[in-house]
Amino acid sequence: MPQVPVVRTVKALRARVGAWQAGGEHVALVPTMGALHAGHIALVKAGQRRAQHVVVSIFVNPTQFAPTEDLSSYPRTFAADRAKLADAGADLIFAPTVPEMYPDGFATTVSLAGPAAAGLEDAFRPTHFPGVATVVCKLFTQCRPDIALFGEKDYQQLQVVKHLARDLDLDIKVIGVPTVREPDGLAMSSRNRFLSAAEREKSLVLYQQMQAAASAIRAGHEPEAALDAARSAIIAAGFALDYLALRDAATLARINGAALLAGQPLRLLVAAKIGATRLIDNIAV
Repeated sequence: MPQVPVVRTVKALRARVGAWQAGGEHVALVPTMGALHAGHIALVKAGQRRAQHVVVSIFVNPTQFAPTEDLSSYPRTFAADRAKLADAGADLIFAPTVPEMYPDGFATTVSLAGPAAAGLEDAFRPTHFPGVATVVCKLFTQCRPDIALFGEKDYQQLQVVKHLARDLDLDIKVIGVPTVREPDGLAMSSRNRFLSAAEREKSLVLYQQMQAAASAIRAGHEPEAALDAARSAIIAAGFALDYLALRDAATLARINGAALLAGQPLRLLVAAKIGATRLIDNIAV
């Protein structure tokens, strides 16, 4: 099977994409940090249903990692990633170097509020979303795609990127793709490979307890009581729980009784650490 072409400079990327768009063809962008799994491939397939060409970026973005986080240990599997993208039928890989993305003298970042300041991931990783928003903004302006696809597993990130594209008039449609799960329910993540066998078994508690809490809330039980029961079960399974929160699905604002009565879309989000691995997940309520 032919390999997917790789470009490493913005100039080469724009030449490829520009030629496609000059011919009236649409281009989808799937931004990734590599270590690809079936969730990423689902984004590629979703892009293929909406555009004639799919570009996948592979770039481990240093600006979204805090000094205490796992930048150096983040899995880098470029050859395997390229093979998976060939099997999936992707059209182009954009794999820039750090100097290509952040040349000497780089001094600009994106300032955020709204869903990036919801007291969820931002409370535990305060430098994360400015780094994400800056690199995504660069990828959007470098590639100039018609659409961009992001997984719902990183739900807060998805809302941040949607606001970014809207607020900065980037003229790119940002599409969320449902979370891809293992057969037992664990959300696919590049970090799952770091789980021991015992941790992998215990990790199912996150999804199970989110489902239990969501079912209780839908049945009319008091939300905080349902959340407290789920939090206790998650902690009892050996997790260090950062949050389990019920939020407005669009804004990620805290909800009140009026929101429940109005039947507006809600999202249940969780982040917890087991051993050395931090997992996040979310479901609709």
